[in-house]
Amino acid sequence: MKIRKAVIPVAGLGTRFLPATKTVPKELLPIVDIPSIQYVVQEAVEAGIQEIIFVTGRGKDAIEDHFDEAPELEQILADRGHKEMVAMLRRIAEMTEVVSVRQKKPLGLGHAVLCARDLVGDEPFAVMLADDLIDAETPCIRQLVDIFTETQESVIALLEVPLEEVNQYGVIKGKELKSGLYQIEATVEKPAAKDAPSRMAIIGRYVLRPEIFAILQNLPAGRGGEIQLTDGLSRLVQERKIFGCEFLGDRYDIGDKFGFVRATVAYALKRPDLKDKVAEYLKILNR
Repeated sequence: MKIRKAVIPVAGLGTRFLPATKTVPKELLPIVDIPSIQYVVQEAVEAGIQEIIFVTGRGKDAIEDHFDEAPELEQILADRGHKEMVAMLRRIAEMTEVVSVRQKKPLGLGHAVLCARDLVGDEPFAVMLADDLIDAETPCIRQLVDIFTETQESVIALLEVPLEEVNQYGVIKGKELKSGLYQIEATVEKPAAKDAPSRMAIIGRYVLRPEIFAILQNLPAGRGGEIQLTDGLSRLVQERKIFGCEFLGDRYDIGDKFGFVRATVAYALKRPDLKDKVAEYLKILNR
């Protein structure tokens, strides 16, 4: 079975970034000049995923619009001779097939994934969280897809975090099969440091078998009164194997203000048109 579809939940209110997100979806805030969600979609496309399923909420229509054609804008740019800009907009519109489903109530990540059930159907799929921006030579979700292709079992991305930060993540208990590959025995949502089974945290990239939907459908509310995907994985691992991949790449938590700033600087330093100026400015600040 191939991974053809990716579910990207984008229904959150983005309150950490108010007032910027009062009228603009958080996912459209730019990393330099590219909306952060475009990086996530591009990662999926580079992994061979053919369809993006956005799980949206009120006020998030602009995310879909970003990946749609803009004939009026293209015509204005063409009339002004901006051929490169027109080509760029067309590449975005032609990047992938985009559909959406509405999550009407904020009932948790597990519920958001469940909202996409009818659009996913009875096939394995990816889940990609827009707050995790991952810069990697081999796209992070591609690393997971490769393991799924070999095992035909669910795979989740892992990152070793400091012990004092485990209470911010879902954390796994498992055994390392080889360097960077784990067989997961249990998952725990945001444990206290003293109760954490490891420091291997679940990061926002998953490849899941469709059996997860039946589990989420019948899952009681967990931490915070929400349906937690981590709790669903804890049930799934009792029925089938789940693997964890300690991915290769740099991860930026852009749901956090400092993480967003870090990502902006890091991506600016990768740009030929900006890297020298940014590097020189950072040297000046360091003095």
